[in-house]
Amino acid sequence: MIFPKALKIGDTVGLISASGATPPDKLKPAIESVEKLGLKVVVGETCQARHGYLAGTDQLRASDVNQMFNDSTIDGIFCIRGGYGATKILPLLDFDVIRANPKVFAGYSDVTALHIAINQKCGFVTYHTPMPSTEFIQQDMDEYTWDSFKQQVMATTCHDYLLKNPLGHSMTTLAAGQATGQLIGGNLTLVTASLGTPYEIDTKNKILFLEDIDETEHRVDRMLTQLKLAGKLDEAAGILLGAWTNCGPDNPKHPEHSLSLQTIFQEILVPLKKPILMDLTCGHCLPTMSLPLGSTISLNTENQQIRVIE
Repeated sequence: MIFPKALKIGDTVGLISASGATPPDKLKPAIESVEKLGLKVVVGETCQARHGYLAGTDQLRASDVNQMFNDSTIDGIFCIRGGYGATKILPLLDFDVIRANPKVFAGYSDVTALHIAINQKCGFVTYHTPMPSTEFIQQDMDEYTWDSFKQQVMATTCHDYLLKNPLGHSMTTLAAGQATGQLIGGNLTLVTASLGTPYEIDTKNKILFLEDIDETEHRVDRMLTQLKLAGKLDEAAGILLGAWTNCGPDNPKHPEHSLSLQTIFQEILVPLKKPILMDLTCGHCLPTMSLPLGSTISLNTENQQIRVIE
């Protein structure tokens, strides 16, 4: 896997949306939040486009991605937000152009579809990070989240370091063991949606990271079961579980009619006999950790350490 050149102060970043439309009142603050990092900003057409719930047509969103990678004056690409729609543009992407122009590519949530495709088809590391029109502009955007973001996108050649939760946020060992492999994954819904497509996630001998938001417990159960039946969990070398924001019972008044996430994880994941760490502070939450997807990591549940070693 190739590590893209780290961003530095004065570099130019392209803002795009491969997914949902950006609320107009959030565009200017999002631009300013990136400029405060010392970066120049080029705004893609998709940041100001709308096609229903999408940031423009599939053709426009794919074009923005292709053009930003093909433009040699653009040093990195930040997805301004998530939402829905990244999966729809995969057949329209020019992976030859993307492969020939590796650069920092950052975002999360619906952007998971692009991370999987780029990691597997283009062979370079991408970054699971908070985004400019969502986390960057929140008043509670914290120092840990900023530092983790900058460590990834502005120090891409640094290796042999630990991915640590913020102070006061402990990881939990769900299943004991050690494993080394390529870090992959992201949002559970998008990982599951890749199955049966030309962009299906390859988990063989890899460390699978999963998180999600606004899914009921039975839906999390269903998606993990689908990954299990597809062989994706059995093939993985280890599993990391992040934040499960607003993932609760269908009827909060009767939680006894549901299964807790802890029970779901115990029943589906623990029998795999793979090393599993949960409560990674990463996903739809603040503070949140940024991750180098595609890099090689070592996972040790005994001391609850995750080390980037490649």
